[in-house]
Amino acid sequence: MTCMTDSPLTRASLLLRLRDHTDSDAWNSFLNDYGPMLYRFVRSRGLQDADASDVVQDVMRSVGLAINRLEYHKEKGGFRAWLFAITRNKLATHFDKQKRHGRNTGHPAPLELSDREIEPSTSMDQQWELEHQRQLVELAIANVKPKIESTTWIAFELTAIQALAAEEASKRTGLSVGAVYVARSRVTAKLRVEIERLQAEDVL
Repeated sequence: MTCMTDSPLTRASLLLRLRDHTDSDAWNSFLNDYGPMLYRFVRSRGLQDADASDVVQDVMRSVGLAINRLEYHKEKGGFRAWLFAITRNKLATHFDKQKRHGRNTGHPAPLELSDREIEPSTSMDQQWELEHQRQLVELAIANVKPKIESTTWIAFELTAIQALAAEEASKRTGLSVGAVYVARSRVTAKLRVEIERLQAEDVL
């Protein structure tokens, strides 16, 4: 998360920089931010690892070819909606090929995507939003964790992420039970503020 973590870019500024294909920092930030999200989303449609990786590469290639034509309007949800449309179309192409070649993916539902004019799918929309929210949390953690004292972070992780009791976290960290609760509360508050900042700047 080098560029995004050290010097967060707003969505608008990143998209402008992506138009310069030689701007490796911007492209690395874009790949780091969106690559895992796209991969998880594509995998959720039933694709195997190799096929999912191929579709994600196709999406990235299309972004590179078309980014100069994108007019960014945050209030219209422009970029994320645009990226979703590209991803859906690449999935449609993938399943078209699967269908023509008679291959069984073991996941029949996505074959409905074979129409060129794809109707909105609630399940796909929900999965896309889920992956977006998950990526927001992951980016917030990557940004906040280096700023937190290690014992405090471990106390938070044990209780908030691993769902261990405060008493157990106290034994593992050497903090008092009260300090464990304080650590969890403070880190949770910082993550909430960071997620709100990312949403306000439309980093994803």
